[in-house]
Amino acid sequence: MAKKVRIVGVPLDLGQDRRGVDMGPSAVRVAGLLARLEGLGCEVRDLGNIEVAFAEHQAPGDPHAKYLPEIAQSCQRLADGVMQMIEDGALPLVLGGDHSIAVGTASGVSAFYRARQQAVGLIWLDAHGDFNTPATTPSGNIHGMALACLLGRGPKALTSLYGYAPKIAPAHTVLVGVHDLDPPEKRLLREAQVKVFTMRDIDERGMRSVVEEAIAIASNDTAGFCVSLDLDFIDAAHAPGVGTPVRGGATYREAHLALELIADSGNLLSLEVVECNPVLDERNRTAELAVELILSALGKKIF
Repeated sequence: MAKKVRIVGVPLDLGQDRRGVDMGPSAVRVAGLLARLEGLGCEVRDLGNIEVAFAEHQAPGDPHAKYLPEIAQSCQRLADGVMQMIEDGALPLVLGGDHSIAVGTASGVSAFYRARQQAVGLIWLDAHGDFNTPATTPSGNIHGMALACLLGRGPKALTSLYGYAPKIAPAHTVLVGVHDLDPPEKRLLREAQVKVFTMRDIDERGMRSVVEEAIAIASNDTAGFCVSLDLDFIDAAHAPGVGTPVRGGATYREAHLALELIADSGNLLSLEVVECNPVLDERNRTAELAVELILSALGKKIF
């Protein structure tokens, strides 16, 4: 039976300072996403973009949580849409936009399964921890707080979507590929007892071992897990067009292996790909890589 996939774009860039990620959903679509998913045998529909606010029309507001009302509104719209996609029997595929949108994606998945007395897990593929709060943030950018918000730490406008927090239990949450953490994030992640696999863990153990353990953690006593892929998870040599590029990330093949193992698990509940910045890209090759990784996550095999 063909996998039902529903695509939605969230061209939001209010969660960070560097402009351009608002064009990420278009860049990934231009890279042939729809046709290649259909070629994989998926039954696909592109639902267009969630309505978002633009920086040109807004004031940043609180310097410790910039554009908070506008981001919260977009995340609520996205969460409602994600719930409807799952209700319709489809896998939500969310294209960002900056990483603040993850609050909407995972909240929608969590709320759907919570109504059925089931928990969900979360695998966060990222160079960064995204575990700051307004009290610790050096920038006030909410894309650096998204994971903390999902685990119940941060502005109430984001933590309390649907009236409960946390959306994901720390025991079901795993970060993979981290290689750039702010000191306060390290302390908060340890306090929350979130499992963190750094690039050193991947270097020493290999991607397969790390991702298999991540899948086991996120699948334990859950309905399955969300995957949030920040393209800066991949080394900047392979993915130059990202919101916050950092050297020392996953290689091309390591990234594919991670998503292939996730597909093999059969436990994927939603997939989002964020922080594609065409302004910084080279002939759209980061968006093309995003499409390739999406295909791997949805079951494409080499042989």
